[in-house]
Amino acid sequence: MRARQLLDTHPARGDEPLRRALEDAAMGRWEGPRDLLTSTGPDWDRRIFRLQVLAEAGARLRCADTWAKAEPRSPHALALLANVQALRAMIAGRDSGRTLMEDAWATCRAALNVWPQDVAPLVVMLALLRTHAPDRNTLGRVWEEIKQRDPWNREAHHEVVTYLLSGHHGAQGEAAWWAEEQVSIAPRGLPLAVLPLVVLAEAHRSRQEQDRKAYGLTIHPWLECPQIDGVLERWWRYRAPHPHACFADDANYLAHALSFANRHSEALEVFDAIGLYATRVPWSYCGQAHELFLRHRAWAYSPPRRRHR
Repeated sequence: MRARQLLDTHPARGDEPLRRALEDAAMGRWEGPRDLLTSTGPDWDRRIFRLQVLAEAGARLRCADTWAKAEPRSPHALALLANVQALRAMIAGRDSGRTLMEDAWATCRAALNVWPQDVAPLVVMLALLRTHAPDRNTLGRVWEEIKQRDPWNREAHHEVVTYLLSGHHGAQGEAAWWAEEQVSIAPRGLPLAVLPLVVLAEAHRSRQEQDRKAYGLTIHPWLECPQIDGVLERWWRYRAPHPHACFADDANYLAHALSFANRHSEALEVFDAIGLYATRVPWSYCGQAHELFLRHRAWAYSPPRRRHR
């Protein structure tokens, strides 16, 4: 318990305006989320992150529904409602959530009618396709719409790579191939370079679920992992001075990979940048998430001669 108190697990992380909007939403007030999303404007990266965090907090509340009824032509109200409805559909499951999925899809279309440039409803559509309607043709059409608006959108790329995992709708190795291709064509400095590490982590989790006896926690793919250097070269060393919205998620993938590759001295800078914002994934794929994060962070800060394994 004391170890957990050293970390900040608030879903908004360092986004103070989002924290305040969440407090409003928790009390049933939608004015805070409205002002927040209006001020965010067409910063698609920050907008999508804020919508997703607000939706996770509001999936079992009626704040988004009330706001959309009060302002049915608001692109922000509709985008939030679409995110909330999609989460409800996912919670209900593929069969029970079918009607909820159709409602969410219709809300996405309504949001795009009001603000055609908005990327956020299209990202929701990708999530709905992954969960409820794995139609490759529709996936391709939604993907093309996103590419026209925001070609290097982080969240959209993560949705597609998740869709392509063999545990979802992809063939064996398809997600890894697609991730490597996207990284190879993306400009340097973008967090898309982390995608191959995401695929590795998901493959590790899947193998563990299939056979915990034959594939234990001591066997993992990071010890000999050329993808780590690709992330350092294509993102970390050229990253923007101002962190993107999901910086903590991407940096935790890199810190985790470096740590399990026994490259703790290189992980030190990454842990410094993460600060208190440890994420559950991918650490939880290898044990107790926060305990592992704190242990490896301590090793990164300790001289090798004093480190005990």
